[in-house]
Amino acid sequence: MKNSLRILVVCLFCQIALGQNSRKPLHGQVTNKSLTIESGYVMNINANVRTFIGLNGLFDIMARPKDTLLFTGIAFQSKKVVLTEKDCAEVLFTVPLDLVNIELKEVLVHKELKVKSLQGGSQGIVDMQFEDDKLSSPENKAMYSDQTIKYGTDFVRIFKDVKKLFRKDEDVKEEVISDIAFVEYSKGNFTPDFFTKTLGLKEDEIDLFLMYCSNDAESKKYLKPEEKFELMDFMINKNKEFKKAEMKQK
Repeated sequence: MKNSLRILVVCLFCQIALGQNSRKPLHGQVTNKSLTIESGYVMNINANVRTFIGLNGLFDIMARPKDTLLFTGIAFQSKKVVLTEKDCAEVLFTVPLDLVNIELKEVLVHKELKVKSLQGGSQGIVDMQFEDDKLSSPENKAMYSDQTIKYGTDFVRIFKDVKKLFRKDEDVKEEVISDIAFVEYSKGNFTPDFFTKTLGLKEDEIDLFLMYCSNDAESKKYLKPEEKFELMDFMINKNKEFKKAEMKQK
């Protein structure tokens, strides 16, 4: 009798544990005060699944507490949300999203340009690039070249400039700014062909993929111009994981 009772208790414990760990459908909606969002992606990094944002911003995805969801789209700023018990218990989980800030586009740079400060002052002079002339040269051509990108994009400056855009919002965490800065840094240092042809991504998947990469702490290790090839190799490997993510059709 005691053995039977023990077995029953163990079975009940296992069922409770499995029930807590199993993922359930999360019904959600992305919102914005000015615009109805009806396109974009939602990805659950932990479950390795993603889905589309449909009409009226509605979406459904398998999730559980502590899962990390990524929201990306053309019309709004990418966002990362770590789910809580309360979020998963909601009948309709709502996620407010901000529209793309036009100022953020000023942070985007090509590989041959430095980041320009969004504020006035002496920084603009520091960022200026000077051409060689017959009498002087800012570049020491007598030294051996290390083959790094000339005038490569400065990630630290991008981080600072992006941070300025969110200075009025005290709720924005440093890691969120870091994620966005990584996205802008990567898009500024690699051509669109790298993402669409080499990695085989659709144009509207690029931000989602970069947010997926930024969630991995290793992505922050290769943010110097001379580490571009290491970052490229990292993204190629992450792309293999990203492609395995199951796409749930609405």
